[in-house]
Amino acid sequence: MALLLKCLKIKTLLFLLTIYIPVSLFAATPFKTRNIKVGTKTLVVEVAETADQHERGLMFREKLGENEGMLFIFKNVETRFFWMKNTLIDLSIGYFDGSGTLVDVQEMKSGKGIPDAQLPSYPSAKPAKYALEMQKGWFEKNKIKIGAKLQLLKP
Repeated sequence: MALLLKCLKIKTLLFLLTIYIPVSLFAATPFKTRNIKVGTKTLVVEVAETADQHERGLMFREKLGENEGMLFIFKNVETRFFWMKNTLIDLSIGYFDGSGTLVDVQEMKSGKGIPDAQLPSYPSAKPAKYALEMQKGWFEKNKIKIGAKLQLLKP
């Protein structure tokens, strides 16, 4: 009986570790920041470059400052699809092509309380290499229109 109890404790511990370690690594890895310019507006944004970072994005953020955001950088130019899984705040997204030209802007609603299967997708209207998520209404408020240029500034 004591051996059975010991095995059960070990299995429970291993199970909890398999959950805790990936979640803690997922949440603890900070994003790098980068200076960018969009139109005439210069910003410092977080950068998502890896598949894991793309997947995590702005999940679980409860707020985003007026000029804070996240730039998603992809290896190739293609139609991009974003959704708002575990995203607690409404966002605006701007899609930029391979030359850094803004080709589409969309308003995305928070996914809070919506089952994954019912979350809408926000596809880019044209192929994109970059996507910039900002506070809801940011592009309109800052008069950033289709055709505006994205520049990745030197650190």
